[in-house]
Amino acid sequence: MKDTLRSENVFTKQGRIADIARQQPAQRLTALNHCLDVAWLTEAYHRVRQDSAPGVDGQTVADYGQHLEENLRELLHRAKRGSYVAPPVKRVHIPKEGSGETRPIGMPTTEDKVLQRAVAMLMEPIYEEAFYDFSYGFRPGRSPHQGLEAFWQAASSTGVGWVLEVDIRKYFDSVDRSKLKALVGQRIGDGVVLRLLSKWLHAGVMEEGRLHYPEAGTPQGGVISPLLSNIYLHEVFDRWFADVVRERMEGSVFAVRYADDLVIGFTHRRDAERVYRVIFQRFEKYGLKLHPEKTRLVAFGRPEKAGADGNGATEPGTFDFLGFTHYWGKSRKGYWVIKRKTAAKRLRRSLKATGDWCRRYRHKGMLEQFQTLVRKLEGHYAYYGITGNGRSLNQARTETVKLWQKWLQRRSREPGAMTWERMSRLLRETFMFPYARVVHSIYRANP
Repeated sequence: MKDTLRSENVFTKQGRIADIARQQPAQRLTALNHCLDVAWLTEAYHRVRQDSAPGVDGQTVADYGQHLEENLRELLHRAKRGSYVAPPVKRVHIPKEGSGETRPIGMPTTEDKVLQRAVAMLMEPIYEEAFYDFSYGFRPGRSPHQGLEAFWQAASSTGVGWVLEVDIRKYFDSVDRSKLKALVGQRIGDGVVLRLLSKWLHAGVMEEGRLHYPEAGTPQGGVISPLLSNIYLHEVFDRWFADVVRERMEGSVFAVRYADDLVIGFTHRRDAERVYRVIFQRFEKYGLKLHPEKTRLVAFGRPEKAGADGNGATEPGTFDFLGFTHYWGKSRKGYWVIKRKTAAKRLRRSLKATGDWCRRYRHKGMLEQFQTLVRKLEGHYAYYGITGNGRSLNQARTETVKLWQKWLQRRSREPGAMTWERMSRLLRETFMFPYARVVHSIYRANP
């Protein structure tokens, strides 16, 4: 009951902030930090993932919670007094499949996560009033699957002919901090909030025991980072698209953005080429670079109409967005529809992770291994289980079984200890993996 009352109190305050933001769309909001109190920070603590990795101080979320009220009171005092010091973010790099590049993963301290979450809870109601409907990433009540459905609905209803696939190079590391702070300062004038944001933007990064201070970028891995990134791209792309691009197109045009993943659909080739010619300069104006090869125009007209309107496209291509390859195919009733299948690199990445797990934990009991693999497979279905993706889902299941058999075989010194014959019998009688299932039916409007 106490937790419910606390959450309702925060929700009520957020509603008031949203009302003020709606009533004063062009004014700076200068009185926000009065909402920051111990109850607000307590709610922020409970919204932090309990299993999140510790930062440079090694303190877990559970450790911080042992003296929660005392810790939060002291944190609140430092935050409002201005003596809070943003600790460096612990950073590790994981390789990107198919390239020599890596993806940085940041891990702030638990206390930093709590305070960032608290400030994000203050800022979200303000910016939710300004963000556009075609922005889906890291926003309350929005998901990747809503973005996927939005693209499908728009592409199907407008008769899309071309898709501009936009790839921002190292977006989170490239944000111009001065421009970002100026953008936030146009809407927020609360000194406590602005001071904390500046400290997070300029906090150091700890990599392999060495501390350094990047000149650009947002605090990757930080709770506040997705919101700041949305604020920046709202100005870089969303407002430009809504106020300039849409007004100057001859045909229909739509966009779907999920954080820094972005696609734009056009009915006319000439419109697509016009935007393609200027979009690089638009992003460079804000210190962002688009990948010259991955940012590309894709002919994506319905196959039976390709080339009929003089656009020059004879066969539609494919593109990846939000983990799925989008392509044209025939429905069961024989209609051309936009379909989706698990992107090949995503499937390879998932299976590689499964194989690595099987190798590391092959010494565990078979039942324990099976239960973990089932959870992994169910998690895969939970995201990729959309209508029309059955073949890829079945492939994930089949390859998972093969990987498990491979490492069960290798853990024994006896040759042939886990033959396919024995494995098949176990799969029938004892270890029955769940079959592929549709979790997200996004083709409700399908003919």
